[in-house]
Amino acid sequence: MFVISKLFWLIVNPVNVFIFVLTLGAVLLLTRFKRMGQKLVLLATGLMLFFAILPVGGWLTETLENRFPGNPEIPHDVAGIIVLGGTINQYITETRGQPSLWAGGERFTEFVYLARRFPQARLIFTGGSGALFDQSLKEADAARVMFDRIGLEEGRVLYERNSRNTVENADLSRELAGERFVGKWVLVTSALHMPRAVGVFRKAGWTILPYPVDYFTDGRGSFELGFRPLGGLMALNRAGREWIGLLAYRILGRIDDLFPGPRGMGDN
Repeated sequence: MFVISKLFWLIVNPVNVFIFVLTLGAVLLLTRFKRMGQKLVLLATGLMLFFAILPVGGWLTETLENRFPGNPEIPHDVAGIIVLGGTINQYITETRGQPSLWAGGERFTEFVYLARRFPQARLIFTGGSGALFDQSLKEADAARVMFDRIGLEEGRVLYERNSRNTVENADLSRELAGERFVGKWVLVTSALHMPRAVGVFRKAGWTILPYPVDYFTDGRGSFELGFRPLGGLMALNRAGREWIGLLAYRILGRIDDLFPGPRGMGDN
């Protein structure tokens, strides 16, 4: 299923779709299907201009990011804190000999902040490798190096290093937690990914308090028209991945709600 999901995203990735349609149209221009080629080129160009000018990607992103409140109140007796991987470049960490982060380092700064704020809480980092072929370098191993350098107490963090996606994050972390699984756990991940992550963790039986971080939008809907071909398409790709992921996970039964949201004071 992991391989299928990777290939599926390669096919439905919005930018890949635009490039494929544009390329197909250009090729058809050289054949007897020239008219069809012209239509495809115009379609792909028009769609790319549309998403480059209108902030559709930003709006889709903000809708996801605003689903759960930021900086939620956390009970003093919280059972544990779990942070999802996806922000460490384990390959550069391996070759350069020092932790290297992608965008989204707030996951780690907030995780360490919460770990020190709640010294009794159990801690889990979950993240293996999302690579399609080479699974030898694990993000959890790079995270261990980083947390040691930051000064987080040695032995306090449990590292789950075999997960390849969010479903495996939830399932394998539950196995790792064992009997310590009981109670409310703070879930730290990007605000963009939080709805899907919450749905998956709830499905796996976790009692979750979402703690979203790593925002791309200001949450106020302050979008403007402009010509941002790279930024607009990148935003569309980021948000599209999550919206398509939500739909796919709901169809596959990996989440119970199409758009998981807060459940009240007892379970955000």
